[in-house]
Amino acid sequence: MASFSFLDCRLEINSVVMSGFSTSVTLKIEADDNENTAFGQTFRTRIAGLKDWSVDIDFNSDFASSAVDQTIYPLLATVTTIKVRPTTAAISTTNPEYTGSVLVTEYTPLDGGVGDLATVSVSWPGTGTLTRNTT
Repeated sequence: MASFSFLDCRLEINSVVMSGFSTSVTLKIEADDNENTAFGQTFRTRIAGLKDWSVDIDFNSDFASSAVDQTIYPLLATVTTIKVRPTTAAISTTNPEYTGSVLVTEYTPLDGGVGDLATVSVSWPGTGTLTRNTT
């Protein structure tokens, strides 16, 4: 897959496909920056430490069965599985699926003013390993 427009992301939360409600997904993966500079060195040196990851998701609100509210609300304060891939096509080397567990730490079911589009934004930390599947 070369450059592409992010039009067809597949998002699954707790075995429920949420792609049709999602408007934005950000999967952030990072490693701690541990400085190991010793005496006599004139530039800082570093090694990678523990890895961490998180996911930020924006949804169009929906309170119907198997939609946003009925999927997310019961998960608050629990650990659940999330799966994300660039497109809804099959998992492959050019369409990897990232799978892991997140701690559902927040959910704001209502947030807006008169006439606004009803939306929900969440930011959840990963708990444990994030796996990149290509088969």
